[in-house]
Amino acid sequence: MEKANGCISRPSRKRKLPQEGNDVLNFTLDELRDDLLERVLSWLPTSTFFRLKSVCKRWKSVAASESFKLACSRIPSREPWFFMVDPNLNQSVVFDSAERSWKKLSHPPLLSQNCNCNSIPVAAAGGLVCFRNMSGDYFVCNPVTGSCRELPPVNPDSHDRSLHAIAMNAYSNYHGSYKLFLVLGDLPKLSYKVYNSSADSWEEEIMLRRKTDDCTGFEFDSNDDDDAVYFLSKAGNVVATNMQRSPSKQFSSVITHKDGEEIVYFLSSSGTVVACNLTQKHFSEYPRLLPLFLEYSIDVVECKGEMLVVMLSEFFESASIRVWRFDEKTKTWIQIAGMPPSMSHEFYGKKVDINCLGAGNQIFICLSSAELCSYVRCDIVTNEWVEVPKCCLNGEAMEFMSAFSFEPRIEASV
Repeated sequence: MEKANGCISRPSRKRKLPQEGNDVLNFTLDELRDDLLERVLSWLPTSTFFRLKSVCKRWKSVAASESFKLACSRIPSREPWFFMVDPNLNQSVVFDSAERSWKKLSHPPLLSQNCNCNSIPVAAAGGLVCFRNMSGDYFVCNPVTGSCRELPPVNPDSHDRSLHAIAMNAYSNYHGSYKLFLVLGDLPKLSYKVYNSSADSWEEEIMLRRKTDDCTGFEFDSNDDDDAVYFLSKAGNVVATNMQRSPSKQFSSVITHKDGEEIVYFLSSSGTVVACNLTQKHFSEYPRLLPLFLEYSIDVVECKGEMLVVMLSEFFESASIRVWRFDEKTKTWIQIAGMPPSMSHEFYGKKVDINCLGAGNQIFICLSSAELCSYVRCDIVTNEWVEVPKCCLNGEAMEFMSAFSFEPRIEASV
């Protein structure tokens, strides 16, 4: 050790990289083979896809190649985006949960045509979102790439019966393998139809029988007005009103895989959960969460392959939002998460309607009424509740009534 200016100097522990024989540390992305470059770029967040084409000619070529899409399809999962529904139904705005930011996407031209301009999103799975127009025709779209196609028309007989639920399941994004499920009929006489993308056709309609051990004692009410715009809100009944501004949620439903069985859950006209086991071809009804005379707003979500219920109710001059799981062994509902009273109290007396969706451990909740519009994310594992910042476009705050969760995947084929 030597002294310099009265201070003791110690030998530096930093190691200098050798100037020669270390070429492996001095390469650039331009030196990678195309297949390796595609694998590297496939791990970037999907939002960077919009910028790849502007980097250089080579990256632009990569972004358009089928081999790059194949590399992207091998990424196990991506953080969800939430496709937002607004009153105009003519634009595509998403909330990126990974970057916690809002993005405006190009609205598919096919949905902007006059006959389809009022199409509403009704289901989502994988990297795809399904829309339905006023005539009952269905369209499947990849919101990231803007690709969109119309599905073959459903049997005209299906339009004459009540439509209770629309659910979607994706089996392979890259090969465009997905199914769309419709639950039809008048309770308790239910049936379902399936669109299979592999065959590009609707399968034969199948009747559902009531499960023999379903002994809830609930009498189905089939006297609903099918011409009304439905929503579940205060008092747990489906009513027609202009307070609910999101008609896309009149088919509110989720689909789960349990022990190799596909089950579609939807809300009955009195606010109970109906489970349709499409594998066993039967349906059952869950016990009511709260008495019919109490006031509440309710929705079903899917998280990690499990059906959950989100409910906003009012007690003792305050509002509460809670998440419930059904225990199959005890046949009872168990609360698993609850919004802190300091957050939920502001919704008291506002006649708030909730529209919810699940993605992994997250639940995204849209709260809307004539007085307010708010969005909240809940982590059901940590019971953490976070308000999502407002979305501002052209200097004005936008109001969304509901959302659909999808994985942003450029390789998802329609």
